[in-house]
Amino acid sequence: MAERDFYEILGVPRTASQDEIQRVYRKLARTYHPDVNKSPDAEDRFKEISEAYEVLSDPETRRRYDAFGPDFRRVPEGVDPAAYARAGAGAGARPGWARGPGGEEIHFTVGEGFEGIDIEDLLGSVFGGRRRGATGRGWGRVPGADQEAELTLTVEEAYRGGRRTITIPGPGGGRTLEVNIPPGVTDGQRIRIEGQGGAGSDGARAGDLYLIVRIADHPRYRVEGRDIHVRLPLTPSEAALGATVAVETPGGEAKVKVPPGTSSGRRLRLRGQGMPNPRGRPGDLLAEVRIMVPPKLSDEERRLYEQLARVSTFNPRSRS
Repeated sequence: MAERDFYEILGVPRTASQDEIQRVYRKLARTYHPDVNKSPDAEDRFKEISEAYEVLSDPETRRRYDAFGPDFRRVPEGVDPAAYARAGAGAGARPGWARGPGGEEIHFTVGEGFEGIDIEDLLGSVFGGRRRGATGRGWGRVPGADQEAELTLTVEEAYRGGRRTITIPGPGGGRTLEVNIPPGVTDGQRIRIEGQGGAGSDGARAGDLYLIVRIADHPRYRVEGRDIHVRLPLTPSEAALGATVAVETPGGEAKVKVPPGTSSGRRLRLRGQGMPNPRGRPGDLLAEVRIMVPPKLSDEERRLYEQLARVSTFNPRSRS
């Protein structure tokens, strides 16, 4: 079976930049790494991706692959691509070999009509110089894959940030890490921990670990982006006459000025009292008014409410 093209494996054009190749590799490695993907073919796919990246991420190896195709590992460095193509071109090509400076066998193909070609002359300066080491079909130095894990925080933890001990699942029960959570992280935000992803092979650098923040449901607060929503209970007199009342926020108590004539459902905005933002403007706190009445009235309260009902002309059901 013909070997698959390395560019095809990564899904990049032959003109792709080194940055693009690295970016695509990291994405594919995260998807197919056997520690993350448990499908039966994930390991084979990961090895295929890693081999393609090993070749295409090194400019010199990539140049040889572009020149010689699948034969690039069998052709020593320094061989002219055109000469090699002439020696192996055409129907009836047959295998042959020569010995390198270290006694190693160097395999090649000789095309029909070139049986008398001097392979030592073709290899030329290769035997007079020092060959670079080759990894053969092995994976060589392959950077570790990036990994992802979810980090669930309360609203208060996300607001304050700080140090936290987390356990990342894995073989042998997982591993424990101390991480620094920036104040004001939002749901879906990714926190990068360098070098804590998958291990690299043959001493290559480890991948990174990305913690995806998930903010847990809260009985009092609702977070949208950096804005925090909270309910503000008011008495009928506070809503009708206006008042300044206290409201609890993740950062402590704040004061809300309630305008006279405030109805249930109105949102009172406290600018800058939402989630902190180390890189810009913080979010806002939006206090949504809920007018509450006593579940049981005292005799005096009942008398006053009855008096208010007699003198008030306000009809909340009127369409005018």
